[in-house]
Amino acid sequence: MNMTVQSDFSRAIDRARRRPNRVGVAIILGTTALIAIGAAKLAGSAAPAQAALPPPGVTVAVPLVRQVNEWDDYIGRFAPSKSVEIRPRVSGALTGIFFTDGEIVRQGQLLFRIDARPFAAALAEAKARESSALSSVQLAHSALARATRLIADEAVSAEEIDTLRAALRAAEAAVGAARAQVTARALDVEFTEVRSPITGRISDRRADIGNLVAGGEANSATLLTTVYALDPIYFSFDGSEALYLKAHRGGDATNDRVEIQLQDETGYRWKGRVDFSDNRIDPGAGTIRGRAIIANPGYFLTPGMFGNMRLASGPTRSALLVPDSAIGTDQARKTVQVVGADNIVAIHPVVLGPVIEGLRIVRSGLKPTDRVIVQGMQNAIPGAPVTPKTTTAAASADDTMTLDSTAPIAAQATFAAAR
Repeated sequence: MNMTVQSDFSRAIDRARRRPNRVGVAIILGTTALIAIGAAKLAGSAAPAQAALPPPGVTVAVPLVRQVNEWDDYIGRFAPSKSVEIRPRVSGALTGIFFTDGEIVRQGQLLFRIDARPFAAALAEAKARESSALSSVQLAHSALARATRLIADEAVSAEEIDTLRAALRAAEAAVGAARAQVTARALDVEFTEVRSPITGRISDRRADIGNLVAGGEANSATLLTTVYALDPIYFSFDGSEALYLKAHRGGDATNDRVEIQLQDETGYRWKGRVDFSDNRIDPGAGTIRGRAIIANPGYFLTPGMFGNMRLASGPTRSALLVPDSAIGTDQARKTVQVVGADNIVAIHPVVLGPVIEGLRIVRSGLKPTDRVIVQGMQNAIPGAPVTPKTTTAAASADDTMTLDSTAPIAAQATFAAAR
């Protein structure tokens, strides 16, 4: 009896021990099945989702075709077209000043007067000597005439006749010398009035009334003032040897147009032309001196004033332009992204020119029909498709007026005026 009870108890314990293992196995199998089913569902849905993504969108524009003028940049200063130092031709006391310091004077205008009394007296003396010489000529002529009438009577010798003729010629020469003295003394009187030889702006006076001034030649005479001719006015500048070669190899005789901007101006309002270049290049600096001539009717431009000048780099020509923000850099070269007819992105290396109002000139590497990516460049991958949206090429607000580093290519350009 007891053995039977013990046997039943042992079997109950064994069943209890085996029951948890079955439950755990069932739980493990169920979890594995759920994970497998979920993974299968995820794998099945991921492939359709990835295939449904469209190509990235970009904005494209064809290059603008415009007529442009290209310019090379120079810096320089204005200089007078004529510069005259006013110095007296005769010495004496200054008795009059007939201008206001800094005013515009005209050619022939009286500036200074020197005491003319000593020179007037010298002129009177010279005229008296001229009269005396004329009297001597008359006397010699009368003596020769009388002697000539006596030749037929052989009352005078041939030697006496020759002497009288020589005396007449000497008297006539003395008259010529006396007249020259009169002219010289008259010039001295005229030189007591110092007049402006040119029209221009006069400086301040360097001597006041009452001072003795020295006349003479060149630097030995007293400097009274200076006069600068300002209309037209010169603009002197230095250009590099590379720019000199570029200008002369172009062979365009019309490339002498210049425009000048003052330091407080935003535009190039002063127009002119190059009228001189030096006959040698400075071997030390590697530059050549040039000069432009500018109309200055209001005398606003002043010698010594600084200015930025641009010189025409060739005739007006047609150019392709794209927004400067569309230009990319691939190591040492500049590139643009172009969308082909199949909407596939391609990289085109380009050669650039200057910037005009945020638009960059493209010298080579583009065609007028190419569709250039102007927005969304970060979404475009070379060789991959995109969804293009067409717009008109225009400057971006972030574009800057940076210049291309490939000098001496034109530093800047402007749109040509409509004709």
